[in-house]
Amino acid sequence: MRGKHDAMHVALRQRIQDGVSSCVHFSGIMHVKICGIRRAEDALLAAEAGADAVGFLVGQRYNSPDFVTPSLAAEMARDLPSSVEAVLVTHVAEVEEIEQLVRDSGLTTIQLHGEINPASIAILRSRIPNLKVFKSVHVVSGESAQYPDRFREVVDGFVLDSINTATGQIGGTGLVHDWSLSRDIVTRYPNVPFLLAGGLNPANVRCAIKAVRPFGVDVNSGTKSADGFKDPPKTREFIREAKRVAS
Repeated sequence: MRGKHDAMHVALRQRIQDGVSSCVHFSGIMHVKICGIRRAEDALLAAEAGADAVGFLVGQRYNSPDFVTPSLAAEMARDLPSSVEAVLVTHVAEVEEIEQLVRDSGLTTIQLHGEINPASIAILRSRIPNLKVFKSVHVVSGESAQYPDRFREVVDGFVLDSINTATGQIGGTGLVHDWSLSRDIVTRYPNVPFLLAGGLNPANVRCAIKAVRPFGVDVNSGTKSADGFKDPPKTREFIREAKRVAS
């Protein structure tokens, strides 16, 4: 049994390393993900504007209007061009529930914001072999730099995000964290893809990229209009500004 577990772990580590290599050795153009998509026209807006990925929040764990059902996420993802990656973003931390969300939505790239442990992620990946996994890192202090260590062998990359310590909200906070801390994390793990998130908008994304030098950027609230849906000018401008900076 021990030998079988070790073999699975080695195979998983190799598959992740292969995926990391394909992420890290890219053209130098910033990877842009537009998150919090709730309707098809916003997904298509992001795609047409040049986004590389769009995120659908599935599996509600806190009060937010951005969550959608797995079936709606699947429906919106089907309309995307093949060049745009559909990402299931969830705060769920239970393996069985995450697995069900993945199977119900049909999305095979997930972004985990809940406090799930590395062993659970390994189990999840053994059940869904073609899964690509990004794990959030809550950037709050210098100690945050150690957090990725536990997950490096079971995920494909990380999302450097802010947390609202007053409300406990993680993701979609609209809060900017200390970019120097994120830069330290990116420097510490030079061959790992990191997406920078947290309070990004069209006005600050270029400065953020230059400060942190991430693989990509991830935005939600910075591209919203007053009605909570995506604002076309903000979305287009955010993508344009991010793509202007070579990583």
